[in-house]
Amino acid sequence: MKIGKLMTSLIAAAVILTFGAANAADWKPSGPVNLQIGFGAGGETDTLGRVIASVMKEQTGWDVIAENKPGGGGVAMFSGISKAPADGLVIGLGVNMPIMINLVLRGDKLPFDLDSFDYLATVARAQLAIIAKKDAPFDDIKGLVAHSKANGGTAVAFDAKPQELILRAIDKQESAGLKLVSTKSSAEMLQFVLGGQVMASFSAGTHIPYVEKGDLKVLASANDGRHNYAPDTLSLKEQGYNLFVDPYFYFAGPAGLPDDAKAALVAALDSAIASEKVKTVVANALATEVDNLGSDGTKKMLVDGIGGVKVLFGK
Repeated sequence: MKIGKLMTSLIAAAVILTFGAANAADWKPSGPVNLQIGFGAGGETDTLGRVIASVMKEQTGWDVIAENKPGGGGVAMFSGISKAPADGLVIGLGVNMPIMINLVLRGDKLPFDLDSFDYLATVARAQLAIIAKKDAPFDDIKGLVAHSKANGGTAVAFDAKPQELILRAIDKQESAGLKLVSTKSSAEMLQFVLGGQVMASFSAGTHIPYVEKGDLKVLASANDGRHNYAPDTLSLKEQGYNLFVDPYFYFAGPAGLPDDAKAALVAALDSAIASEKVKTVVANALATEVDNLGSDGTKKMLVDGIGGVKVLFGK
């Protein structure tokens, strides 16, 4: 490229970026920004959503209200958001895996598809574990299966469709007789494990302080690899089950947001996610680091993920 053309391109790009930033700075919500959370109170998603809403309010001066909208691993919340006015006043925080799996398995029954939303940001990739009380009579998934077979079934909790599918796949592979218990959040699953209502459950971070105190143990990583806080605990794949999920926490709003509103929301979320307060919460709640893929990266993560889920289920 000639120098003149290069300079012209750089100047044009700078003008576009400056114009976009100005538009984002000029946009103000016409009312409270309703930050909906696709899971019940007390779990990791709820914690992240409420802290990010608080930081956004501090940094922007907007009235940002966090509200729980549990149901179907985020499906209920995103169903509502897909029908909401595209004015920047409603955004949602969900987890990618339940949404992608529902779209693949029963997309014709959902009121939305991937094009129903404008994508804004990701917060982090969760480290999903299967956990049990420290004194449980098994230390891994094979042990859980053996216990279930020997005792006429064992109750295991989940709070999202991907977790349910993993349990059903293990149960089918092993004829284990697992008894699946549906819950609304990681906090509820944790209570069930500690209270003895179930012998094991999933968790994406709420369990870590209890593991460190010696109240709980990790039976397996449900990600495609081990967890940094439990490097000696094998993944499901390493234990003989070709199953894994890589859950991302992500933000989206209704499709068709005005350019200035979308730019302002993307910028506000990016600034909040990059704050020390959110970084600390992510580190404490999820034992990982913030990972914001941005607007385009968030959409690409979901589009690519749909392809992976289709392969997983032979679609």
